[in-house]
Amino acid sequence: KNSKERDEMPEFETVTVETDLLICGGGMAACGAAVEASYWAKKNGLKVTLVDKAAMERSGAVAMGLSAINQYVDLNSGNNTLKDYCDYVRNDLMGITRHDLVANIARHVDSSVHLFEKWGLPIWLDENGQYVHEGRWQLMINGESYKVIVAEAAKNALGTENIFERVFITKPLMDGGKCVGAVGFSVRENKFYVFKSRATLVSMGGAVHVFKPRSSGEGAGRAWYPPWNAGASAYFTLAAGAEISNPSSPV
Repeated sequence: KNSKERDEMPEFETVTVETDLLICGGGMAACGAAVEASYWAKKNGLKVTLVDKAAMERSGAVAMGLSAINQYVDLNSGNNTLKDYCDYVRNDLMGITRHDLVANIARHVDSSVHLFEKWGLPIWLDENGQYVHEGRWQLMINGESYKVIVAEAAKNALGTENIFERVFITKPLMDGGKCVGAVGFSVRENKFYVFKSRATLVSMGGAVHVFKPRSSGEGAGRAWYPPWNAGASAYFTLAAGAEISNPSSPV
């Protein structure tokens, strides 16, 4: 029986793709990275390739839309400053923060929101034409098409020939202590993919409950995230780390 089952297994085609930058994932972070990377890649004759386990339009934690954008510092109005936001994050995480990274995010996030609006995201406006806020850092949006709009921008930037959808990345491709790509399989076709790259960016979803929030109530409130999160990047990172620390170990 086992021999018969082996004989009936389909033959998988191995597809090798070479690129300069490999982006693993198709959520909001990956789409944003694709837009930015493509801008610089085209100026320097480089190739950017994106691989997503699903369809980019509905992939990631915000795939079904949101009612609000959760971070908008609103620097132009003068109501908030970079320090205000950094202080908020530091308090929320009990002081365990990288101030420079938080400040860098806060410095650029407003322009990203303005870019989403330019791409077609409807943001609520009040009678004076100003953004409608809910709380200090949130903007209200008609977000059913949020991910669709951002995915379309990423696809336009990359070109469809550089996008591989419904390919599930399983492991990093290692050369000693250096990541030189990734491998995975198609969830629709009998194909195994080997992506070889000069640089690899992993944006495949985080691992929830790794860090303890400052209160149990707040932790319960954040528990909505796991159903949409495969935690794929956690395994990817651990596998790469194991290979770097012990090159002879199987990844």
